[in-house]
Amino acid sequence: MARLFGTDGVRGLANRDLTARLAMDLSVAAARVLGEQGEFRGHRPLAVVGRDPRASGEFLEAAVVAGLASSGVDVLRLGVLPTPAVAYLTHQLHADLGVMLSASHNPAPDNGIKFFDRSGHKLPDDSEDRIEARLGEEWDWPTGAGVGRVRDAHGAVEQYVAHLVASVPVSLDGLRVVVDCANGASCDVAPEALRRAGAEVFTIGTAPDGLNINSGCGSTHLDALRAAVRETGADVGIANDGDADRCLAVTAAGEVVDGDQIMAILALELRETGALTADTVVATVMSNLGFKLAMREAGLTVVETAVGDRYVLEAMKAGGFVFGGEQSGHVIMLDHATTGDGVLTGLHLLAAMARRGRPLDELAKVMTRLPQVLVNVKDVDKTRAKTSPELAAAVAAAEADLGETGRVLIRPSGTEPMVRVMVEAASEEKAHTVADHLAEVVRTTLR
Repeated sequence: MARLFGTDGVRGLANRDLTARLAMDLSVAAARVLGEQGEFRGHRPLAVVGRDPRASGEFLEAAVVAGLASSGVDVLRLGVLPTPAVAYLTHQLHADLGVMLSASHNPAPDNGIKFFDRSGHKLPDDSEDRIEARLGEEWDWPTGAGVGRVRDAHGAVEQYVAHLVASVPVSLDGLRVVVDCANGASCDVAPEALRRAGAEVFTIGTAPDGLNINSGCGSTHLDALRAAVRETGADVGIANDGDADRCLAVTAAGEVVDGDQIMAILALELRETGALTADTVVATVMSNLGFKLAMREAGLTVVETAVGDRYVLEAMKAGGFVFGGEQSGHVIMLDHATTGDGVLTGLHLLAAMARRGRPLDELAKVMTRLPQVLVNVKDVDKTRAKTSPELAAAVAAAEADLGETGRVLIRPSGTEPMVRVMVEAASEEKAHTVADHLAEVVRTTLR
């Protein structure tokens, strides 16, 4: 059977894949596993639970709270808050466990569950495996005073916003900003944090109804933000996704600034202020070659990981690095957060503009994005993608053809019978030509 936990918790179609029963069972199993690991020794356990505004989050929250309380864990309901806020508050409120209900950038019918340890980091793979193995087990349930108590947290938004604003090194006074909250978890947090930091703020995507999260808005749908920036004459647009762990940006002219460009800008800011440990940035294999070339030109080292912000974080912790992220807009600033934080990233991007007195389009010129083409080849045997000699030979030939001005990445999908073919080249035409050729090789050799 496939592993229930993916790279970002358990995710699926709410009430079909992710049911109330599964949510409760996961919470019970998490409480049992952490208890047996000694995490609750010597004190009464406490968990915090947050969610994004999806309609399904209401019944899933009830199921998670019931599972935890029935296992003897006290619960603080945080309500609707970004994923990074739940991670931060887990640590700040001295909770033993944090739970976030969100499917991030996915459409409204999906939902997910992710767990955080008391330090605010996602649980490691081995803890998730133990939780999965204990699902549905019978045990001696607590009774009477042994059951958990449930209450609502007060002041959680205020505590998180104050933390965000305190991290900003300069005033954002004079900057006009449009923020798109994706009708998601950052609707209260992002505009407030930006205003307190000094920016003049316009908002879109701040009317969640439980069903419109990520719908035509947010970091996966930037057209509305681009239009709003032009209409308001704003200096910049900031886009979060549904749970606000991502940030993408738009220049005053409506040009998109992706996660690689944001990382490049912030890496140089951190280096200039002496805050970039070992002059090193952690990024995934999907980061644009232009990013890596720009970092090398600036004298910075790039450590590469597999795709997924948890792998970026693992490499950062292992190497003692403080900065990393993904092209998709997950940016991790370990001096201020334990996970990707879209609101935090946006604030620091604006701070770079304010400190340097330069518009975003000029700052983004620190790197030149090479044309990147991605082809998804479906219904093939993805297990042979890394062992096929024919495919390996075709990739080697393509890499020799591209030289130092391009690269090839063949990556089996983690969830579907699909192989992803990514090619970067000096021109769009060249990238398409090489990608289409390699996609055909995948189709014919991995049937």
